[in-house]
Amino acid sequence: MKEIESFDNLKKEAYNFCVLFVNDRLTRIQNQIKELELALTSETKSSAGDKHETGRAMIQLEREKLGQQLAELEKTQQLLLKVPTDRNAPTVGLGSLVITNTFVYYIAISAGEFKSKPKSVYCISAATPIGKLVFGRAVGDVFSFNGKELSIIGII
Repeated sequence: MKEIESFDNLKKEAYNFCVLFVNDRLTRIQNQIKELELALTSETKSSAGDKHETGRAMIQLEREKLGQQLAELEKTQQLLLKVPTDRNAPTVGLGSLVITNTFVYYIAISAGEFKSKPKSVYCISAATPIGKLVFGRAVGDVFSFNGKELSIIGII
């Protein structure tokens, strides 16, 4: 029973890891946008007009690219807000901590590996290849991924 509790705590830690992941990226992108806007306003008209216009155009393109990244990240943040933190269902779904014979997966957003003392957790989206394979499965189900056979031994 104690092992289940530690995995339950691991699930909360994985969720918090995902929140921090999104918040850190949001802050980084917003800071980059501010820096670009500052660079854009500090660009002064010089006698080399073409060079000036090229510099402004490049800054503008970079700002648009960051704007797209920000929009995608905001979508990810909205999805994360919908992840149930108290999900306890017999099948894998959004918010599930999936314990296999080899790895532990947290189905929420793609945030990478969360390294914890009891076990590392891979925070993945349901849209990832492994996410699609485990979604809707139950304890005892066996599936193949990257040539390895994995079995689900627990869902929290």
